[in-house]
Amino acid sequence: MTWEATEAAKAMPDGTAPEPADAPLVADAPATEGMSVAEVARLASRIAQSVERVIAGKRESVVTALVTLLAEGHLLIEDVPGVGKTMLARALARSIDGTVSRIQFTPDLLPSDVTGVSVFDQVERRFEFKPGPVFANVVIGDEINRASPKTQSALLESMEERQVSVDGQTYELAGPFIVVATQNPVEMEGTYALPEAQRDRFMARIEMGYPSPANEVEMLDRRDLVEPLGAVAPVVTVEVLRQMIDATRAVFVAPGVKEYAVAITTATREHHDLRLGASPRATLQLVRAAKARAALASRSYVLPDDLVALAVPVLSHRLIPTSRALGRQRDGARLLEEIVRSIVATVPAPAVK
Repeated sequence: MTWEATEAAKAMPDGTAPEPADAPLVADAPATEGMSVAEVARLASRIAQSVERVIAGKRESVVTALVTLLAEGHLLIEDVPGVGKTMLARALARSIDGTVSRIQFTPDLLPSDVTGVSVFDQVERRFEFKPGPVFANVVIGDEINRASPKTQSALLESMEERQVSVDGQTYELAGPFIVVATQNPVEMEGTYALPEAQRDRFMARIEMGYPSPANEVEMLDRRDLVEPLGAVAPVVTVEVLRQMIDATRAVFVAPGVKEYAVAITTATREHHDLRLGASPRATLQLVRAAKARAALASRSYVLPDDLVALAVPVLSHRLIPTSRALGRQRDGARLLEEIVRSIVATVPAPAVK
């Protein structure tokens, strides 16, 4: 079974791939021109295979990264040092034939080091803007929570509005534009917690986790022979990626599925263990991510299961638990994931016939 077929099978509770004739969710889907979702799935499969040459045994993380890419979101990778966070970001970036920049966030990094700065040209007798590393298709922010909050906030405008304002001038960023940021757990020395406004701008958050013993042995074998990133070549051009994104936007979402997404995020705002629930931006990004997951499964319509599968990576990092809830579970990230899973298990899903 191909990767696309496998992902389609996962979308159904009984493990079988859905047929359009059995799914009324696709009945009113508008006809679209351009790239088909089948082609999106094929190309995404090639990107996944390219990334997995470097990151073995992390299919779920790779799929979430692809979902975020196709949904025009930003990805936050959080885990302890040395588990492949930056390697995943660099492998994804190398799979796209576009501009890539990498920012190593440190306590002395300035906002202008990210966005750019105006420099006075003595010959022309005027100020000239020198773009910073944020002006790229893929921006890798390494250890983003080691920089000061002021520098972290320099990314806010670019992540949300795809533009940068410097000295009263606004500069548009070229699309597609994605920030793939890594961060160490906030308990580690020299880290600053990301502000709520910035966490809310990341579409999804994932953890790499330690590899299995077999995958770790495979890693040792690979590193003895060649540098893994050297084997990663561009799979798609920027223009092809734009077409994939456009096809993903056209994926149909039935009114019942939209209501289900709103019901899930509303439940987070009313949960007794949460001080801050999911924002309307979270609802929008959950639906966009679900469209991308449907496209990866060669489907032109979203199923409720797409929302269920993405609820934890899309919603949990945006929530803030109450002090009482943290007293019961000191690991805040695990607590929030458990709350999201309990909400998804409680909120009734629309019927799919």
